[in-house]
Amino acid sequence: MWQYILAAIVAFALTALAGKVFIPMLIKLKFGQSIKEDGPNWHMSKQGTPTMGGIIFILPIVIAALVACIPQMLEGDFSHLLVFGFAFAFGAIGFIDDYAKITKKQNKGLSALQKFLLQVAVSVAFFTALRFLGNFSSELFIPFIGTVCEVPWLIYLVFMVFVSVGMVNAVNLTDGIDGLASCVTVPVMMFFIVIAMAFTAPTLGILASATLAALFGFLIYNFNPAKVFMGDTGSLFLGGMVCGLAFAFNVPLILIPVGIIYIAETVSVILQVGYFKLTHGKRLFKMAPIHHHFEMNGWSEKKLCFVFTLITLIGCIVAYFGIITPYIF
Repeated sequence: MWQYILAAIVAFALTALAGKVFIPMLIKLKFGQSIKEDGPNWHMSKQGTPTMGGIIFILPIVIAALVACIPQMLEGDFSHLLVFGFAFAFGAIGFIDDYAKITKKQNKGLSALQKFLLQVAVSVAFFTALRFLGNFSSELFIPFIGTVCEVPWLIYLVFMVFVSVGMVNAVNLTDGIDGLASCVTVPVMMFFIVIAMAFTAPTLGILASATLAALFGFLIYNFNPAKVFMGDTGSLFLGGMVCGLAFAFNVPLILIPVGIIYIAETVSVILQVGYFKLTHGKRLFKMAPIHHHFEMNGWSEKKLCFVFTLITLIGCIVAYFGIITPYIF
């Protein structure tokens, strides 16, 4: 337990300190966010708010995990670094995208195809490497039932890539208002900490603890009214962290209840686009992703963060019972 606490203290302190250093630097470099013109008109007041803020918490997370996991690393356990590496690779794609947006002075960086191909390449390379390192199996755990299905490796690889790319972009869509992606990911990290303790996977639990604390440190600057946005650098990194931990624990299907808000955000966009095309211009929601719909209905950004986080917490509780139920009965 002391390692979890140490990781949390180090990650929170370094993130809070990094915000003091990097935010003025981002302002000086004029790394401001360009706001989408098709978004809520009141969001235009956020124009120029520093973005690429993911760099504020990414480095503190790995430093905290390294410091707190020294005993496990001396015994040869580097599973936390494998998961971090996966998340970092997605964060690097986000960094490239953010930088392209800044240099172009618009809300378009890498094309959708470029991002998709890079994300697929990272996923394929990472999961293939993990297979040869012996860190991942192709056995798929079914929550609540407790059944483990052996899946042919190539089919499982396609499944992993689909889940990873989908979930990472779902987290990215969730990052549409001040603090939302950060707040929603807090209970998700709490869930992984509990699971790590239950199944004795300290390095993964310590990594989740560091991420949790870093998010609290980041929320000092990211909660409404935000002084900095995490950008694709942060949201893609968080998506990679969520997916990496789920696969490291071999419970990817648990992402359905755990990531209920991420999934709802994505589904709302798909439904909106599909309905718009089918009806030749009509809209199912006032605006998508779904958080903008509620904004248009008068919900404040703080209320959205609270309600969506509460829903995620409930989903995480359901997910916990989905994992432990088979072992009880």
